[in-house]
Amino acid sequence: MSPETSSVEIDRVTKRFDGVTAVDGVSLAIRRGEFFALLGPSGCGKTTLLRMIAGLEEPDEGTIRIAGADVTLVPAHRRPVNMVFQQYALFPHLSVEQNVAFGLPYKELPRAARAERVAAVLRLVRLTGLERRRPDQLSGGQRQRVALARALVLEPQVLLLDEPLAALDPNLRREVQVELKGLQRTLGITFVFVTHDREEALALSDRIAVMDRGRVEQVGSPVEVFETPETEFVARFLGATNVFTTESGSGRFVVRPEKLVLRSAPVAGESALPVTVVDRVYHGASTEWIVEDGHGGRFTVLAQNGGAELPFPVGSGALLGWAPRHEVVLRG
Repeated sequence: MSPETSSVEIDRVTKRFDGVTAVDGVSLAIRRGEFFALLGPSGCGKTTLLRMIAGLEEPDEGTIRIAGADVTLVPAHRRPVNMVFQQYALFPHLSVEQNVAFGLPYKELPRAARAERVAAVLRLVRLTGLERRRPDQLSGGQRQRVALARALVLEPQVLLLDEPLAALDPNLRREVQVELKGLQRTLGITFVFVTHDREEALALSDRIAVMDRGRVEQVGSPVEVFETPETEFVARFLGATNVFTTESGSGRFVVRPEKLVLRSAPVAGESALPVTVVDRVYHGASTEWIVEDGHGGRFTVLAQNGGAELPFPVGSGALLGWAPRHEVVLRG
């Protein structure tokens, strides 16, 4: 990827803490203006990788470039990036306006230019009229927007976000997700976003790197990683818990729960597996069915509730069916 199209390049980066490898030979190329998510469970290395991009940690091996320039050993305050943390770290004794303007004196701008820039970014994040309030007078969503504004007012080339929505309740989180994606499109700058929430990553990102145990398991668009996972870890982490062994026994494939069906009789062109219903969970718009085959295999079927009760009570037998085109073969 050329410097004209790349924003962040991570080349074989490794980081160890007291002999434990937190990031293990990771290479990534993040495009200019892209909303890129680092997704994975706690301890997978995603936040350590983000902190190395920010300059808050130094890699033991490898190279980090931003806009083509090697910044591996460049201190954090000299990198064209800014970071929004999970805990917003707002100054409680300062107003919204003062919090947002806090880093601007180091930019050596005239006072009038600083005030104009603060006003513009507050309009952008819809905080106009709240300039004089302190953080304890704001809602969770407003505090999150103050933290964003404080980062954006410095006009970084790359904005790094470390699970910034984790402290919000679910309804507010969905609202702020929409705002965040709209903001990124408006600004056109690169966002690198760390999250353990798969739905958040799928909703916000242009591309996702799924991480596990310090390594990148797969990189792709939300559709690619969701519909065609390459490894069993990616499949399970993104909710495809149905792992089957091929007839030859030499390979494994997954079928997503929403692409499985329960039937009373076989249907031409479908694969079918005899199962027993062991549980069902009502989710409102859908019902989740847990079934088992006779060999210890357990599978999940997700069916939309269309008003008619599926005729499979717990303990009954059924056929688990799926179209062969929905099988996704796993590597390794």
